[in-house]
Amino acid sequence: MPISAIGNNTSASCRCRIPAQAGIQGVKRWRLRPWAPACAGARIGSKHESGFTLTELMVVLVILGILASAMVFVMPDPRGRLIDEGEAFAARAHAAQEAAIVEMQDVALWVSPAGYGFERYDGEGWTAIGRPPFQDRQWPEDVAVTVAQQDGERTRVVFDATGLNGPLDVTLARDESSVSIAIGADGTIRVDG
Repeated sequence: MPISAIGNNTSASCRCRIPAQAGIQGVKRWRLRPWAPACAGARIGSKHESGFTLTELMVVLVILGILASAMVFVMPDPRGRLIDEGEAFAARAHAAQEAAIVEMQDVALWVSPAGYGFERYDGEGWTAIGRPPFQDRQWPEDVAVTVAQQDGERTRVVFDATGLNGPLDVTLARDESSVSIAIGADGTIRVDG
């Protein structure tokens, strides 16, 4: 027996109305007959009753469930991708290298397990560069940083006006993934991960 969202008529006598013979003075009379497939779509009750069948509601719920589960797989990692962090570091290092060549002034990149930053040599000493993109940056908390040429708390690489510098290898690791950033002595910067 079909069930609909507007209710279920459990009366065994009749399920749909069909016109009877014309009555007195042309007034139609209605008689009720037992349910049959031919009147399965007929309305029961008043003209204003409407609703969805249980099957239609279940189909909608299944579609919503599929869409919700697809959204879980599409959502990005809230921590960000590790390769993006490595590429941002490499882009800033490249900008420092370009600034040293254009301004004809030594620019240093310092790296530590806590973060990295940029300094400029003004003839008397190294001073921090505070303008974008050279502000000091902190590594994300869940990223382990390894510097191959570690010499104390901070490792410094100096970009000179000719574009040459000392080599630097930095590895970023999170969970099972890792990204390696290599700055070559000839000025090349490579990101692998």
